[in-house]
Amino acid sequence: MKTTTRPCVLVFAGHDPSGGAGIQADIEAIAAQGAHALPVITALTVQDNDHVYAVHAVDVQIILQQAMTLIARIPVSVVKLGIVAHKKNATAIANFIQKMKQQHPDLQVIVDPVLGSGHGDSLSLDDAVEAIQPLLKVATLITPNLPELKRLSPLAADMRAQVENLMQACEADILLKGGHATEVQVKNIWFQHGQWQTAKEWLWPRLPGEFHGSGCTLASAIAGQLATGAGLPEALQKAQSYTQQSLQHAYAIAAGQLIPARQSVSNTRKKS
Repeated sequence: MKTTTRPCVLVFAGHDPSGGAGIQADIEAIAAQGAHALPVITALTVQDNDHVYAVHAVDVQIILQQAMTLIARIPVSVVKLGIVAHKKNATAIANFIQKMKQQHPDLQVIVDPVLGSGHGDSLSLDDAVEAIQPLLKVATLITPNLPELKRLSPLAADMRAQVENLMQACEADILLKGGHATEVQVKNIWFQHGQWQTAKEWLWPRLPGEFHGSGCTLASAIAGQLATGAGLPEALQKAQSYTQQSLQHAYAIAAGQLIPARQSVSNTRKKS
């Protein structure tokens, strides 16, 4: 029997007990790209598929012990970051990643700046924008949606100025997600660092309904694609296509937001 090897993505993210977002979404999306997730849980949340009711941070030393144990033995070329609960955790994780970069200068770091749930519930124990700043400093790609971009650049007059301000504060590309706009098609825009005046755009049909974990799905799919050797342009294209397909086949677990179908299944029941 021949043993296969899968590339690994180190993931720092929170646990969502509804299974729609957070670490479960990361694991499923990364696996679907042919990579393997190394999940380090940063927070335990109390939430369902619609609302967040509480966030409990994992002790920073436990987070770091897990991460150090993993990279001591397992090759990692990509890190994906979701919620970290507060600035203390963010600072420690950012310092850890900075040390990884010293050993691996080509390390890719994907930051999904989750500043709140889809319905605006807080996912941080302190100011979410302030807490995420250390992670933005080590990112190579940031994937904000339109409301998140506005919160990260509150003084900018328009979207282009918001992008420029964010790029001046970090050394990362930006994939701006248009899911919160109102146009018939969703427009996602890739701004390369230092070249914000020019950008590549993708248009996707806007699907009916609301989805729980779509941002986690996309960011993790990008990370998985990068881990398997895709360049960033290819990773962005394939990850968006995969996410769109996941949303097209989304399913319900209760009233409210739908769950992206990150793994194809044949036994999902339809309501009569």
